[in-house]
Parts: sequence; C-alpha cells; structure tokens
Amino acid sequence: MVTHATARIAVLVLFAAHAGAQSPNEPKPTGTDTKTKRVVPYPYIREADVLWHKRVWRTIDLREKLNHVLYYPIEPIIDRKSLFQVIKDALLLDGSLTAYDVGVIGEDDEFINPLSMGELNEIFRRVDTSWTEDLNTGEMVPVVQTVELESEDIRQYRIKEDWIFDKQRSEIDVRIIGIAPMREMRGADGEVRGFSPVFWLYYPECRYVFANHECFNPHNDGQRISFESVFMKRLFSSIITKVSNVYDRSLPEYQIGVEALLSGERIKHDLFSYEHDLWNW
Repeated sequence: MVTHATARIAVLVLFAAHAGAQSPNEPKPTGTDTKTKRVVPYPYIREADVLWHKRVWRTIDLREKLNHVLYYPIEPIIDRKSLFQVIKDALLLDGSLTAYDVGVIGEDDEFINPLSMGELNEIFRRVDTSWTEDLNTGEMVPVVQTVELESEDIRQYRIKEDWIFDKQRSEIDVRIIGIAPMREMRGADGEVRGFSPVFWLYYPECRYVFANHECFNPHNDGQRISFESVFMKRLFSSIITKVSNVYDRSLPEYQIGVEALLSGERIKHDLFSYEHDLWNW
C-alpha cells in the first residue's frame, strides 16, 4: 500500500531529476569546460515594427587600453584565454563555430562560403619559405618553416552590426551580425601595410561559445565577465569605418587620416541622437 508520504517523496525525486536534466536547447560545453551558461535571447522584433534600420561596420583596435581584455593573455593560463584563442579552439578542436571565407580581396562579409577544416589548417599553419646564406658555400639556400597564427598576431577585430528602431518597444536595438579577426599585413621591408580580415564568424553562433569563456574584469577580481557580456554591454572601444550607403564604400576609401575619424564620430553621434530626436516634450 502506497502512503501519501511515499507518493510525495516519489514526486519530489522525479521533479529533481527533471530539473537537473539539461535542456535540449541548452548549448553544450566547449573544450574542457564543464559549465554551460545560457545566452540571453534577443527581444523578438516583427518586421512590421522596424521603423528605421542602419547597418554599421566598426573596427576594434586591441592596442587600446579598454580593449586589452580581448587581447590578453597572449598565452592561455589556468582560468583565462584571449578571445582569438577561444575562437581558434572552437574552430579546430570543438567544431562549434563555422568560419566563412573573406574572398579574394578580403571584402566578402556575407557568410556565403564556409571554410573546410583543410582550409582552416592552411590559415592557422601556413608554410613560409625564406632565403638565407649558407656559411660554407656562401650561396643563398631556402629555409622552409611552418608559421602558426597566434593570438599576438591579431591586433584588431571588425564587427558588422545592425541598428534597429523597434516602434513596438520604442527603443533602439543594436545587434552584432558578424565578427572578423584582423591580422597585420606587412610589405617586403617589414613595414605594416594595413590589416586584413582572416575570416568571418556569424555572431549569433558565437554567442554560445563566448558566454562560456570568461575574461578579466578590471574592476572586480571576484566577479569575472564573459566575452558575450563585453559585446552585449558594449564594453569596448571602436571606430566606425563604414555605414550602409548608395556607393557601398567605406570611409577610408574617400577620406584619410583625421577626416575619416571625424566622419566616424559624426556617424556615431547621429546614431545615438536618432532615438532622442523621435521624442517631443
């Protein structure tokens, strides 16, 4: 005969087992991490509620002090990795991210052509041939060596994002679409000639990986923040390099130096002012 107390215990056991089970929609742990954090979903926006929309491209320079949390540590330590090391492990070890080709001139950011594992290995481990003088014969001989793409080689990130005004909630929503690590391009003389994207990542896919890796919190050692929080809360410094336009050209294509920086700041001010200008008092 089953008593009421026995029935209650059975129900509690079943409830506890169900609560401890992992949801099928919950992201799986990546790498050696045993914890899994959920990602805060974006508010739903109906297409009919999009009153205004602007696409913006930004550059995050990791040499700026505010962006050091994305660059350091260069070598992984016990509790932290750099953002690029997290991306590298997710691509080569876990397979939890998909990289997309940047095209011949590095301007393809439409996430059309995914890179295969063989293509990724060529990107991360390229074979370089240099010439050196043989001390015995005095002749120039080739020296073949494998050069790996490391965290210290990535000095910038390019992000592609949408600014959307949702009339249902009466507020601006900023959503990152893609992120691309940028490496230095050097000439034959060793001088830096600019930066080029290595590949593009679809950011909504990156959110699950970034949420489960912590970076340094300069304000509190007892409470780390995730890479997802850095991007979600806009805890980074950047400059605007392009905004959607009829010519589909970036600011550096027709402006140089200080002019391009000032134009980027004007665009940034206009974006923040748009929501304010919709209201009348």
